[in-house]
Amino acid sequence: MTGGTQLGLGTFGLYTFDFEHQPAVRIRDTVQELEELGWRALWIPELLGRDAFSHAGYLLSCTERLRVVNGIARIWSREARWTYGAALLLADAYPDRHVLGLGFGGQPRPGVKPLAAMAAYLDELDTLETPNPRPEAPLKRILAAYGPRMLELARERADGAQTYHVNVAHTAQARELLGPDAFLAVEHAVLFETDPGRARSLAREHLHGYLSSPYNLAKFRRLGYTEDDLSGGGSDRLVDDLVFWGDPESVVRQLRSHAEAGADHVAVQVIGVEPGGSALPQWRLLAAALLPGADRP
Repeated sequence: MTGGTQLGLGTFGLYTFDFEHQPAVRIRDTVQELEELGWRALWIPELLGRDAFSHAGYLLSCTERLRVVNGIARIWSREARWTYGAALLLADAYPDRHVLGLGFGGQPRPGVKPLAAMAAYLDELDTLETPNPRPEAPLKRILAAYGPRMLELARERADGAQTYHVNVAHTAQARELLGPDAFLAVEHAVLFETDPGRARSLAREHLHGYLSSPYNLAKFRRLGYTEDDLSGGGSDRLVDDLVFWGDPESVVRQLRSHAEAGADHVAVQVIGVEPGGSALPQWRLLAAALLPGADRP
């Protein structure tokens, strides 16, 4: 792997589910504006039906400089050889603009241990032979990682790690485990809402599915949250730690705390947008606040 300092994503990027609900032409117009605003990196999940690599390829084809990160491509969605072939093609076609993010993802699989499954998948990726041309720019990959052993795997077998729905304390712990050289990206949800009751209500709607997932519940317990924190839709402490809400100045200050704790990159997920809607107004505001000249292409 190439080392985390070479990913070129800038300090802040955007993470969005929004494109799952939008037609291609609207997505194209949006990502072209994001590039003009100065955003270096866009993170996309694999969840609601769009294939991780065709989605990434389309976004890359619509732009000239924007980096696209699969955050994440699920290892259960395709065999390792197809992941490898797709990632090679994107690295060749768009040098230094695609990052392969891999994760366990999906529903619980009884008897399957995430660490062992990920290690086996990486073993296969690293031993594959293909007639496909190798790109001049190296293929870059990161792993979705939370616990110590998966973070160690990300340090040893990838360029680094992506975390999702964690608090700032976890970012500091992850940096210590990864060491100074591996890349660390932290996703964090934000909501521009100053009324505490409304903000926490919207945040609880966003967190509901995660508070019903065994893997996420285990993660939250490792982060130090109690059963009281995890019940009733989530305590105020949990909600406030996992969704930064308030006025723009407050939200930006809280986002910067992840970078101060050791994150190389913070992927900002704007929530509170209805399916089919767009967070573009908030992304414009965030660009003005988070992308000084040093962070622009």
